[in-house]
Amino acid sequence: MKAIAYQKFGNTDVLQTVEEPKPVIRANEVLVKVKAVSINPMDWKIRKGEMKLMSGSTFPRHTGVDFAGVIEDTGAAVTNFKKGDEIFGVVKNNMKDGALAEYVAVPVTNVWKKPANISFAQAASIPIVGAAAVTALEKMGNINAKSHILVNGATGGFGMFLLQLLKQKKANVTAVASTKAVDLAKKWGADTVVDYTTENVLALQKNYDIIIDLSGKLGYTNARQIMKPKSLFLNPTPRPIEIPTSLFKNLFTGKKHLVMLSQASSKNMEVLLNAVSKGLQIEVSKVFPFTQSMEAYQYAERGGVIGKVAIEIN
Repeated sequence: MKAIAYQKFGNTDVLQTVEEPKPVIRANEVLVKVKAVSINPMDWKIRKGEMKLMSGSTFPRHTGVDFAGVIEDTGAAVTNFKKGDEIFGVVKNNMKDGALAEYVAVPVTNVWKKPANISFAQAASIPIVGAAAVTALEKMGNINAKSHILVNGATGGFGMFLLQLLKQKKANVTAVASTKAVDLAKKWGADTVVDYTTENVLALQKNYDIIIDLSGKLGYTNARQIMKPKSLFLNPTPRPIEIPTSLFKNLFTGKKHLVMLSQASSKNMEVLLNAVSKGLQIEVSKVFPFTQSMEAYQYAERGGVIGKVAIEIN
């Protein structure tokens, strides 16, 4: 089978199309004929070696974490799926495995039935950023119409899910986005949209109960300027040093800095599938063919993507 792999850390030019044996499944696994893979920032952070403490440094390595496809075969212990089922899921180990190939073998606990009313590219876009959005919602606690929430970098994949989930909670949401994404941010549920190309959210003299920095460009130090005395800063893209230091600093301030880590699970997929059934929109702004996988990553890594970018495999 064809797969995308790389033999050293680096930029997109290290990605290669290679021939590999089709995976052999274990009793609790399913073999999936991959139809689509979505791109996440995690992919290139791992590929560039930024996460080698967690991912290790062995090669060859593969890329792509979440995918959608059709079950080709099931292990002896699998009873809830059969050949031909359309599913979406995540690879076994986010840091070491990759789904950007013609076939992938994963534990049956890592896949879920694909809703019939969405495409493979849309389904492949759900797990990583969708799980992060559900986790963020849980970390925010009891929010309602009186909760003033700022979402910085609001119209990427993570923001797309989060804005729509926040709308269901009736929270008062301010989204920071680019000019081209203003209308979508409003459509997804933002009450107010700050166009960062013409306005600085720090200069608007408005304070928030919760700030979540999806772009990683605002930072807790800056965010403190527009946080209420008792408020929460959610950080889903922490630097390693921020994980222990945030715990210490939180002892001395009402402006809490919470590092957020998430993982796709059946619990948060149930929340997302329920939301999709109620009309949650999944915007895949650009789809590349498998033969242009390198170009797909180049496009995604330039930033400013609305919704998700996906790669389709015929």
